Order: sequence, then structure tokens, then C-alpha cells
Amino acid sequence: MHLPTLNDEFYMRLALQLAAGTAGQTGLNPAVGCVVVKDGRIVGTGAHLKRGEAHAEVHALDMAGAEAEGATVYVTLEPCSHHGKTPPCADRLIREKVARVVVAAVDPNPQVAGRGIARLREAGITVEQGLLAEEARRLNEAFEKRITTGMPFVTLKAACTLDGKLATKTGDSKWISNEAARERVHAMRHRHQAVMVGIGTVLADDPQLTARLPVPALQPARVVVDAGLRTPTDARLLDDAGEVPVLIFASEEASPEKEAALAAKGARVIRAGTGGKVDLPLMMRKLAELEIGSVLLEGGGRLNGAMLEAGLVDKVVLFLAPLVVGSREATPVFDFPGVERIAEAYRLERVEAEVIGDNICITGYPVKRT
Repeated sequence: MHLPTLNDEFYMRLALQLAAGTAGQTGLNPAVGCVVVKDGRIVGTGAHLKRGEAHAEVHALDMAGAEAEGATVYVTLEPCSHHGKTPPCADRLIREKVARVVVAAVDPNPQVAGRGIARLREAGITVEQGLLAEEARRLNEAFEKRITTGMPFVTLKAACTLDGKLATKTGDSKWISNEAARERVHAMRHRHQAVMVGIGTVLADDPQLTARLPVPALQPARVVVDAGLRTPTDARLLDDAGEVPVLIFASEEASPEKEAALAAKGARVIRAGTGGKVDLPLMMRKLAELEIGSVLLEGGGRLNGAMLEAGLVDKVVLFLAPLVVGSREATPVFDFPGVERIAEAYRLERVEAEVIGDNICITGYPVKRT
């Protein structure tokens, strides 16, 4: 086996791997990895494991012990410089007398960005920043969105045919994507704080919206956009509502009696919008108030289209299957009035494509050209 060259990038990639392994389990906090190297040996590693608990640097320095003095520390996100639920990591690095700190990404919080680095330099520690910064930022894109805008990061996931359909004209959609792609989706649920669908999906598919993996998985909150409170009280997503939050967003006019019936099953009904519709931006603000920072949107065509038009979709992950179903009545991935000119179309930027068996996974970030 060919072993890679030992250099700064090698150690930073190890730190990024540590961080990636915790994606989804740190809540509103970023996923961060740290590697401590002394005299050509790794003497400490760590990752941030849970919101409110020790940061990656603390775990790595605890492992390194006395060997931290004079060491180089590789960390995927700028060490914090403020007291939150835990003490500042910059102070701990200074106290341990490390010689050098290599930082991938600067803290995106505009109130603290750069302060941790400045504190380290003031203490005489050599600091280098920017190594694999883009990879580190993408790992924490949901954290960056929330910390800079206060809003959740929304990833729209869909599995469709070559002619852009989510289901046939009869509503049949099982299964468009292959088994490997479906397992990837369950991993995505594990890594998001909430999964969102519209009432149409609930009525048509009766989904569980759980993360089902070969190993134990974290379960996301379930969010249903249901203006008229048509969610059946025997819907499968309510089966474990006492253990995993189920949030149903309704209009102000929806039936109080139906709200009570759903509440009795463990769901929480949240009013957001009038006129028999759910106000989507208001809904997202309410999710932010509930400390939900990442949402996996698995909606039907209408909800997908409405969220895209409202500017609420940050990322698109599309699983394209080698199938053609035809029919104007078949459900499209995006069902909205549309644009008049190609120049006005929504376009994905930073596009990546991956072959998963006979499916192609296309990932990108939508922008609208005007």
C-alpha cells in the first residue's frame, strides 16, 4: 500500500476526517477535528462530540498530555476565544505551550472571527490559516448559515427519473432510486437535525421519516407542512412522537379540534401563516427559534417549488435514476409556475456528480439568474 507524504495537508486531512465522523451529532455546534503532532509523531487526536461538551482541541490536548508543549496542532476551525458552554480553546492552547497552530477555516461568526487566531499570535504561537479551508467550510456549511443569518440550512433531496419525475401519474414512486442511494439518504437524515415533507407526501406515502442504517443512527425531528391539519392521527411518523419531535406547521385557520387530536398523539402544532397557507419564511424562522439549524427537505414537487421560489433552499442533492415514466400528470421534482426565459432559470453552482450504481447523484447550490 502506498503511504501518503507526511506534511501539513496530511495531518489536516486527518483532522477533517475526525470532524466528518461527527457530522450530525453536534447539534447547532460545528463539527471540528484536531490532531496534535510532536517530533514527527501523532500524540493526540480529538473531535467535538456533543454540544455543550469539550471541544476537539481539549480532547486532543488531553490525549497529548505533557507532549503538547512545543507541538504543532492542526484544527479544522479557528479555536474559540470566548466563554460559551465551555472555556476558550485558545487559552488552553496557550497554557499548554504549543509551538504552532495550523487552522483550516476562520470562525464564520462575524463577532468572533479572527479573535482566536489573534490571541494565539499575541502569545507568541505561530499560526497559519487557510489550509483546506474550503473543505472545512463545506463540512460546516449549516453552522455558517445559522451563525451568519440566524436561519436553518436547507438541503433539498430528491430521487427522480430521467424525465424529472418523482412519481408516475398514479403516484407510484417505489423505488426510483437504487438501494445504495436510499442508504445514502438515511445517512443524510442522520446528519440533519430535521427532515421536512409536505402533507401530500404524508397522505400519499405514509412515510416514517426515520434514519434506518446498519448501525444505530440519530433520529431527526420530523417537520410536516400541513396548512389544513390533514395529517392522519394514525400516520406512521407519529408512532414515536413521544421520543422524536414531530412539528406540524399549520395556518391560523386550521381546526383546533384536529390540533388537539394530533397533540394527543405527541405532535406539536405550530401556527405559521394565514389565508389557509403556511408562510414558509415564517416557518423557517420558527424552526430557528427551536434551535434547528439543518433541515433535509424531502418534499413533493409543490413544496420543493415553493421553497425554491422563496429562496429557502441552500443545497440540492438529486439522485437521478435511468428510468423514463412519461405523462404530463406525473409528479415533477419542482412544481411551480416557472420562469419565462432560460436566463432567469435557477442554476446550480459548485456542481458535483457521483455515480452510485446505476444512479447519478448531482449536488449543487442553487442561485437564480435575473
